[in-house]
Amino acid sequence: MSTNHAPQSIVSGGDQRKNVPVVTVESFFRLHAEALQLKLEGNRVGFNRKIREPTINRPGLALSGFYQYFADKRVQVLGAAEQSYLASLSPKLRKQRFRELCAQKIPCIVLARGAHLSPELLAVAAEQGVAVFRTPMVTMRFINAATIAMEADFSPTVTEFGSMVDILGVGVLIRGASGIGKSECVLGLIERGYSLVADDVTRITSFEGRELMCTAPELTRYHMEVRGIGIINVASIFGIGSFRTEKRLDLVVTLQDWAELEEVDRIGLDREFYEIMKLQVPHVTIPVRPGRDVARMVEVAALDQKLKGLGRNSAVEFNDKLLDVMTKQS
Repeated sequence: MSTNHAPQSIVSGGDQRKNVPVVTVESFFRLHAEALQLKLEGNRVGFNRKIREPTINRPGLALSGFYQYFADKRVQVLGAAEQSYLASLSPKLRKQRFRELCAQKIPCIVLARGAHLSPELLAVAAEQGVAVFRTPMVTMRFINAATIAMEADFSPTVTEFGSMVDILGVGVLIRGASGIGKSECVLGLIERGYSLVADDVTRITSFEGRELMCTAPELTRYHMEVRGIGIINVASIFGIGSFRTEKRLDLVVTLQDWAELEEVDRIGLDREFYEIMKLQVPHVTIPVRPGRDVARMVEVAALDQKLKGLGRNSAVEFNDKLLDVMTKQS
């Protein structure tokens, strides 16, 4: 038995396809209007403008005429302070200051606390091509909620060819060559009561470089392709509990033909990791051959990973016990 427990194999995600997020005012409104209680105020203009920073700016100083350090790449929110300041100005100056703000090529403006913009200022926004929204939310609550909502929009995303399942809280990405039996394996896991996240194509998003969240593309969500049967709706056949819209990635399993493997790991001391967007995810390779219950093997691998997350490594414990016995006998 070996006493070296360090990771010896780094598997790089060679088939990942990068997706650089592009967030427009239209996508921001479409994705988050319900959660942020947004309503369009005035004309539908400027929806193709890009939001380049995932946070919110309050243009208090800008409305007073100071633009030296102005965050023009962010969504602009007018809270009670900004609205009160505008109301204190003369009509001519108010219109001038608001025109100067809209001329900065800002993405859009949000009025907090359910406020409405006067018709003359709405006309200025329409003239400059700036969309204006309103929300009944308190300013700081809107800022916090919008920042959290946009965090996912701006997070880097890749597409991985593989199926994702949730096994007792362990998110498992199942990879392998075409025809190796990934869908059949996932189907067996669903029959055991576990949940499907994505079939065949999985979208993976990195949140702040800390964790990877997986989901299915909208087109294929809830569906699976089973060779010989065709496309099935998993939620309709197995119940709503058989599906999850997203899950954190905890383990990558690669299914590989037994004949193609030069050596099969029988101990499990040397851990492997699979790299996705510079994050290392635990990885195991499961040999596939006729008659082998691959779904059961993936299930055991997930449960073993859960045990390792609790600080228990069966291979290391067995190795230490064996070394202890050998030491006593010598």
